[in-house]
Amino acid sequence: MTDEASAAPGRIVLLTASHRVAPGLLSWPAWRTLHAADRVVCADAGHPQLPYLREAGVTVEHTAPGAQDLVDACAGGRTVVVIPAADGDGTDARLTDGLARLAGSGRVRMPDLELLPGSYDLPGARLLDLVQVMDRIRNECPWSSGQTHEGLAKYAIEEAYELVEAIEDGDADELREELGDVLLQVVFHARIAQEGPVGEEEEEGDDGEGDGKSGAFSIDDVAGTIVEKLIHRHPHVFGDESADTPEEVKAHWLRMKAVEKRRASVTDGVPLGQPGLALTAKLASRARTAGLEVALPEGESIGYELLALAVRADEAGVDPETALRAAARVYRDRILAAERAPEGTPGA
Repeated sequence: MTDEASAAPGRIVLLTASHRVAPGLLSWPAWRTLHAADRVVCADAGHPQLPYLREAGVTVEHTAPGAQDLVDACAGGRTVVVIPAADGDGTDARLTDGLARLAGSGRVRMPDLELLPGSYDLPGARLLDLVQVMDRIRNECPWSSGQTHEGLAKYAIEEAYELVEAIEDGDADELREELGDVLLQVVFHARIAQEGPVGEEEEEGDDGEGDGKSGAFSIDDVAGTIVEKLIHRHPHVFGDESADTPEEVKAHWLRMKAVEKRRASVTDGVPLGQPGLALTAKLASRARTAGLEVALPEGESIGYELLALAVRADEAGVDPETALRAAARVYRDRILAAERAPEGTPGA
């Protein structure tokens, strides 16, 4: 080895990998670096990557070297790969802090420091974390483990209204939080459904998966169902049909939906439990889309007047529920202003 080579500072590579990606699925640069390294060290003897590295012929030392030890190991132009512990026990943080202190001292010729991601999170990867957290809560939390679809139903309604309020307020932080609360309801119900109806045992096939006859399903089944539905109802995106306007897209959607549902009435699938204005608008929209000429019922109560207003709003392309909520918020603001006004002020 030449004097120049022996004096080369070498390289420290911190190889990271996402726990949301299956162990062993590393990038080509990661595998190439691992095979070419002079040493590969990992303080975590139970790291999930290790079996796959051994199978690939990579020798890993189970040790937790200090910062100075690593610098010394890189002398002569050597490359040392450090695999961070999977449990994040703080060992790696202490190592990086030590390397930073050495580099900042100005007294040590530091090796090249490189952060090499061996695998990346794909969009939606954090949803896997949510599924895992929900699974643990369902198993270990006394309250969550006893919940049922029926018991949770009211929370789904509450969270949906809170989401609408966040949208109306235009608060991005609040919107993000409320979307998470709604998503939690979906994952929670799917986790309960995974256990199947109470009192029934799910039949299992050769693969250990339920055959679905008992009514059990998982979050993957929920996601798979909506993916299939979206693909089927967007032939202009995933198929050979075309749609250049929102109206053409809606026509595609309604046509595909009609094929899927095969409903006996245009009112099938309209939930009668929704707010009255929204219910009226939905019924009016269904009738109008089907080309039905239906006379509005008449009566003496204010309900029939509200029904006529809701139908008129729908015909004008206005969501009556949203319009009334907007007006109600203005009314709320005026009430607040009246409460703050000094006594004797008009409107107070």
